[in-house]
Amino acid sequence: MTDINKREEKGKEIANMNLIKKIDDHSYKVKSQTSNQEYDVISLESGWVCSCPDSMYRNVKCKHVYALETSISFKKEVQARKTVIIEPISTSNCIYCKSDRIVKDGLRHNKYGDIQKFNCKECKKYFTINIGFEKMKHDPKGITTAMQLYFSGESLRNTAKSLRLLGMDVSHKTVYNWIKKYTGIMQNYSEKLKPQVSDTWRADEMYLKIRGNMKYLYAMMDDETRFFIAQEVANTKYTHDVQKLFQEANRITERKPKIFITDGAFNYKTAFYKEYRTRAVKDRPIHIRHIRFWGDNNNNKMERLNGEIRDREKTMRGIKKMDTPILKGYQVYHNYFRTHEGLDGKTPAQACGIEIQGENKWLTFIQNASKSDSK
Repeated sequence: MTDINKREEKGKEIANMNLIKKIDDHSYKVKSQTSNQEYDVISLESGWVCSCPDSMYRNVKCKHVYALETSISFKKEVQARKTVIIEPISTSNCIYCKSDRIVKDGLRHNKYGDIQKFNCKECKKYFTINIGFEKMKHDPKGITTAMQLYFSGESLRNTAKSLRLLGMDVSHKTVYNWIKKYTGIMQNYSEKLKPQVSDTWRADEMYLKIRGNMKYLYAMMDDETRFFIAQEVANTKYTHDVQKLFQEANRITERKPKIFITDGAFNYKTAFYKEYRTRAVKDRPIHIRHIRFWGDNNNNKMERLNGEIRDREKTMRGIKKMDTPILKGYQVYHNYFRTHEGLDGKTPAQACGIEIQGENKWLTFIQNASKSDSK
């Protein structure tokens, strides 16, 4: 490999390690990979120039310039991506054929109130705005409130108690049934939405107790947007084949990473080799296997995600079964409803170009998921 290629690869690593700090549009500071020193990279008429020895004394394009160019290129790519808008279901048009030739056609009586029925004069179909909550005894607002309360940290029993303030007398088992039902609907729908993730992914594992037995949750996350891409529960830590996790992430995103960050566990190396090393040399991703608690290559983002899941597990006092809907439900919550300070108050989905509109985003998401599922 030539010196130019080596510097370019190092630059790509730096670009994905949060080592670049913008001063203004024409100047940046890039932290060294081996020390606490920062180099100034400034824009001149001839191009970017760095204060490091390679640029100043050897007159070569250094890894810090490559890193900055990679970072700027990625940000331009993100800005150019088309945003997917998930809009609230409206009754101004037929939900089936989009015709505006609709008329009110009676009421449907539910325990919590009346629901307006509509008839489309174009396709002759009946519909209501209660999509996704058909035959449910309780108000969609109450059900979505329960989902928000539970995934933001409340227990099933505390969620049921809080709903009594809304006049909903339900048991904790009912709340769990709602979570089970709507997690499945939202999970299926979310897999049809292709997040515009970056070229750098992270993977890590954490232990869980399921029915008192030690299990391991393997998770894959996008480094730039913190989008929780894929997960799987395993019986073992170091011998579990994580290639299926890689394949699931590739399927969901319809792309493959250029840089992949994990700890030194050998099963990551084996799965990475099977999945990616068979490709042509110029297309092979870089596998970084030396994470640290501080400085470059830290794994703070994955540890934050692990902490979120750990907090949820503590409230539950352990997980009761391997195929629990709670883990998949939390994945949906993390991606589409939980805002992050590190993303300037956006959700990972927003950072990936997926925007949910409406005052009640849970309602918008569930209705669109249900409508998509019925097609």
